[in-house]
Amino acid sequence: MLMMIFLSSCNKHDFNYPAGTVGSSKIVSFPTVAINGSRLVIINQNGSFTDSGATATVNGAAVQYTTSGTVDASTPGVYMLTYSAQSTPPGYSSSDWRTVVVIGSDVSANDFSGTYLRSATGVTSTWTKTASGVYTVENAGGATAGVGLEVIAVNYTGTKITIPQQISSDYGGQVSSASESYSLTPAPPTYSWIFFAPNYGTSLRTFVKQ
Repeated sequence: MLMMIFLSSCNKHDFNYPAGTVGSSKIVSFPTVAINGSRLVIINQNGSFTDSGATATVNGAAVQYTTSGTVDASTPGVYMLTYSAQSTPPGYSSSDWRTVVVIGSDVSANDFSGTYLRSATGVTSTWTKTASGVYTVENAGGATAGVGLEVIAVNYTGTKITIPQQISSDYGGQVSSASESYSLTPAPPTYSWIFFAPNYGTSLRTFVKQ
């Protein structure tokens, strides 16, 4: 009897499962999508924009992807492009994104450079102009922990400002802004925005030029 139990326990399992399955379970392959080129692209109004697209794969094999969103180079604004792909058979998807900013010709004379104080914390933020309508902003959140950390902000038309969605190595992830406003009058200039970044809240942050 012991011999029969031993022999039955040594029976080999059949691992010749149908393709795409393991036992009674189906193997799920998720697509991978990665943009080609820069994640943040900034052009001047009526300039040229060529979408460098993305690469989509499933199990290392190239697959088709779709692009949603368009860019109108004649109209100042912030445009989002999203690249998506699905698994085969469909059911699982993945995507990646790119931000394209069109800077209006009307902001060429604007210069928002300077140091701004956030009175709620007593900490300053510094704007440095790098091109027409484009600024490097140090400590965009006006927080003690943000001193020395930088993001790119834009003044894309009139006095409209924003931190276009981007990946910041300084902040360790995706950053952007919302509810933005910039006022030149009454003096001194002031601006406000909600700063979205890892470990930051959603409060409106107001700054006054020094």
